[in-house]
Amino acid sequence: MHAVAEPALQQQVRVLYGEHHGWLHAWLRRRLGCADHAADLAHDTYLRVLVSGRTPPPGQARPHLMQIAKGLVIDRHRRQLVEQAYLDAIAAQPAALAPSPEVRAIALQALLRIDAMLDALAPAVREVFLLSQFDGLTYAEIAVRQGIAPATVRKYMLKALQACFLALDGGADG
Repeated sequence: MHAVAEPALQQQVRVLYGEHHGWLHAWLRRRLGCADHAADLAHDTYLRVLVSGRTPPPGQARPHLMQIAKGLVIDRHRRQLVEQAYLDAIAAQPAALAPSPEVRAIALQALLRIDAMLDALAPAVREVFLLSQFDGLTYAEIAVRQGIAPATVRKYMLKALQACFLALDGGADG
C-alpha cells in the first residue's frame, strides 16, 4: 500500500468508528445477547474494513458495517456448532481416550479449516464430496444419484480433495 494512503485510510476508519461504533456494538449486543461478544465482533468488523483498504461511502456506512458484522456473526455461530459437535464426540468416548487440551485445540482448528473449505466449495462439488466421504457411495452411485457422468464425479472429488489438502496444509504453516 502507498505510504501516504495509509494515514488517510486510518483516519477514515477512525471517523467511521467514531460515528458508528456505538450503533454497531448495540446492534451486535441485541443480536448476540452478550456485550463482550458484541465488542469482539465490532472490533473484528472495523479490522476487516481496515484490512480491506477501503471505507464505504458516507451514506452506505451502516449497511456496509452491518453486512460485515452479519458475516462475522454467521462465522462465529458456525465455529460454535463445529466446536460443540467435536466436544460432544469427545464426551461420548471413554475418559481414557480423551485427547489432551493441546490435541483438542489442534483438532478443532483443523475441523474449522475443513468446515470453511467445505463452505467455499461449489454446491455440486461439496455434495459429491459429502456423498463419497460420509455416505460411503461409490463414484458410480454418486453419478447416478446426481445425474452426472462418472468423469464429472472424479473431477469434483479431485477439486474437493485438493481443497482439503490446501486447507490442512495451510494450517500447518500458521
